[in-house]
Amino acid sequence: MHAELEQLLVLQDRQQKIKQIETEIKTLPLQKNNLEAQLAASAASVEALKQKARQVEINRKKLELDVGTRAESITRLKTQQYQTRKNDEFQAMGHEIERYENEIRKIEDEELELMEQADKLKAELGADEKKATTTKESISRQMTDLESKSKTLGSRLEDLTKERAELAAKIDEDLLSRFERLFASKGDAVVVALEHEVCTGCHMKVTTATAARVRAGKEIVSCEQCGRILYDAA
Repeated sequence: MHAELEQLLVLQDRQQKIKQIETEIKTLPLQKNNLEAQLAASAASVEALKQKARQVEINRKKLELDVGTRAESITRLKTQQYQTRKNDEFQAMGHEIERYENEIRKIEDEELELMEQADKLKAELGADEKKATTTKESISRQMTDLESKSKTLGSRLEDLTKERAELAAKIDEDLLSRFERLFASKGDAVVVALEHEVCTGCHMKVTTATAARVRAGKEIVSCEQCGRILYDAA
């Protein structure tokens, strides 16, 4: 194989690895945002249940006050009943007392429903808080892993970039420029094997003369179709 082809293959390997690492680094903020979103959603779920439980308790206390108000009215009416000498007033007060007692029973039924709802919410909240704690711990570990991965990738990128620069310095400027233009336009392998007179980059057959030049290995030969640099796979 032509010496410069070997250098280009090594350079290509480093450049592909650099590209891969740069792509990975770009995904890290997205992964971090996703973890933060999961954490926020978990906390929001717990807070929503807490708010619901607080509202149920507020509603229950309001019903409790309503019962107390009606109980006071009943006490007042019963006192007035003992004080009145008029039968019609006594009966009217009796009807009022009965109405308040019916309202109290209805309110107490509502209170019971709210208490059952509160118990259910308490159980749900306990389960959600436990789940949120587990989620928080898991996300914390994943965040730590991401930080570690970021440092590792950064260090590896720095080493590869330095190594690539050293390799590039040894390659002819015109050939290097050609290689870089191809890499920028193709976005993948630009130094590719020729197999059975077919370019493995574009999968098109080259001319017999081009194939012979590639097999000879005495010069840098390009595919007539895609412009990629060819080497003999044999």
